[in-house]
Amino acid sequence: MNMMTAGKPAAHGPDMAGEAPEDLTRIGEMAKMFGVTLRTLRFYEEKGLLKPIRDGATRLYTRRDKARLKLILLGRKIGFSLREVKQMLDLYDPTGSNVRQLRVTLEKSEKQLARLNKQRMLIEEAIADLQQLMTVVREKLAEQQGKSSAT
Repeated sequence: MNMMTAGKPAAHGPDMAGEAPEDLTRIGEMAKMFGVTLRTLRFYEEKGLLKPIRDGATRLYTRRDKARLKLILLGRKIGFSLREVKQMLDLYDPTGSNVRQLRVTLEKSEKQLARLNKQRMLIEEAIADLQQLMTVVREKLAEQQGKSSAT
């Protein structure tokens, strides 16, 4: 059965679980909306992070997929691995309090914050060392240019 009507998916069938046609987004639109490639979306699907509705070869993303993708991209931006992101997302229970998910997310976030702060400290040290090196090189260059113009 084809679930497409005038270019829009029909909101029926076992996979459409209450999604209105206007709530479904095709893969190309999804990629543009979030600034990712089609390959990225397929990869996230392959890894079990996203589960779009399939209508033949067409992938249709729900509001839930959009929310998950926002969280995936945020997790990647702040340095979580895809494994960590999936672990946190998979703990979500739409009917529960999600206390376990929140605790795991907080614990992982605290560890990641400590890693990022350490990286920042190392970067600040590297910047200071580089600035000091550049000062020495500028002085030597000025000294050499002074010698060559004096001769």
